[in-house]
Formats: sequence, structure tokens, C-alpha cells
Amino acid sequence: MRHRKKITGLVLALALATLALDTSRPGRPPAAAGPGVFDGRAFDTCRTPSADTMRRWLDSPYRAVGVYYAGRGRACQDQPQLSRAWLRAVDEMGWGVLPVYVGSQSPCVRAENKQHVRIGSEPGPQGTREGHDAVDRAAALGMGPDSPLYLDMEAYAYQNEKCATATLTFVRAWSREVRSHGYVPGFYSSADSGVAHLESARRAGVDDLPSIMWFARWNNRPDLYGEQGLPWYAWHPERRIHQYAGNVTERFGGRTLQIDRNLVHAPVALLE
Repeated sequence: MRHRKKITGLVLALALATLALDTSRPGRPPAAAGPGVFDGRAFDTCRTPSADTMRRWLDSPYRAVGVYYAGRGRACQDQPQLSRAWLRAVDEMGWGVLPVYVGSQSPCVRAENKQHVRIGSEPGPQGTREGHDAVDRAAALGMGPDSPLYLDMEAYAYQNEKCATATLTFVRAWSREVRSHGYVPGFYSSADSGVAHLESARRAGVDDLPSIMWFARWNNRPDLYGEQGLPWYAWHPERRIHQYAGNVTERFGGRTLQIDRNLVHAPVALLE
């Protein structure tokens, strides 16, 4: 009897120690993926790969793909592969899809190739219009309600108060509109600009913020909950993506792509 108590106590101690160890690991998602949630590695690339390339890339460690499906600021406006049929085909292969909308950019966007699509003088109405467009374009491709739509906002000088106000007004209006149609608004940006800006807004109690945070920190160390500027309880659980490397060339199944690498614990598109 005494021996059994000692074993039971040891098992309990080990279980508690393991639990403490697991919860202290910032890169570990806090729970198993729920319905419509992907938990694993993903890549994104400017131009949607063919269905055949996606089939060949089943040899890769990735099982989700970021797709730049719409928006006036999209670099690869020509997307000949992207269609309802393509989405259905990759879904049947087992791929998760992360739909990215590259709309108008911050008035103080840093990238020269995005300055021609800056937010105008009425950021609220403009955000609403583009949020509606994001939903319409997603629905046209067969992505139904409860799908996430990720707004891509490239790095900007958020310390500029006037610029920050306009950008946040646009993002909130976009998020409200997307949410009003039953979709889930997400947000992609640099950890040091857009993500830091939205985190400061969250701390200030601002409402209508995006529900999912996709942060770019190209440090080659995939870690969902170790980003210094984001406390672990913000955008949690199942609400984070870390883009940890960019412009990387990889080859699988005889097909070469230039990609960005991501670690994901977040919703993916749901097809109608």
C-alpha cells in the first residue's frame, strides 16, 4: 500500500512537471486545433501555384498555403490558376487555404511599390468598401462564412499619429464589414509596425480589431507565442500565424517555388 502511494505520487509529480514545462514553451499552441483550424506549417507565394504543383508539394513539410486572392494592392494581380475548381482540388488533397486580401495600404507605407495604393482621405468608408469587396471576392471563389480573410498591411511608420489614426480607422472599418457578413477578419503585418500598432490599440481597449494576428518576424525561429511585442493571451488561442522566413527558394516533387515560411495555429478557408 505504501509502495502504491509512492508510485501514485511520483506519477502525479511527473504529470504536473510536464504540464508546467508545456505551458512555459511559448512556441507550443495551447490546445488542439478545432474545426476549421489548421495547426502546422504553411507557405505563401505571390502567384497561386497550379493544382499539379500543389499535388507534388505534398512531399513538403507544408500542409497549408497562403493565397493572394484579391485587393488593389496585390503584387500578382494575374492569378490564372486561382478558381473555384483549384480551391476544391487542393482542399481534396488536404491543403488548408489562408486567403490574403491586399487592399489599400497605410498612408505612410514604407515600400515604394505600395505607395500608389495608399488609403485616401476617407479611411472609414474606404475600409468598408474594401471589406465588402473582400467578402464578395471570397464568396465568388466558393469560400463560405466562418472563413478567415487576412488583410495584408505592409510595414508603415505607425509612430506618425495622423497616419496611424487613418490606418487604424481603415482596418477597423474593414474588419467590421467582413465580420458583418459572417467571415472572420484577420490581419497581416510586420511585427515591428502594423502588429505593434494593433497591439497598442488592443491594450487601449479599441474595439472592432481583427480576430486573428499574422505577424512577420523573419528570424528563422518559428514561434507563435514568443513574440516579445505580443503577450501570450492576446489573439489566443488558435488565432496566430508567424511568418518566420521570406523569399526562400524550395523544391519538392520536381517543382521549385519562391515562398515565405509560416507556422500556423489559426482558421483556414471553409468551402461552400
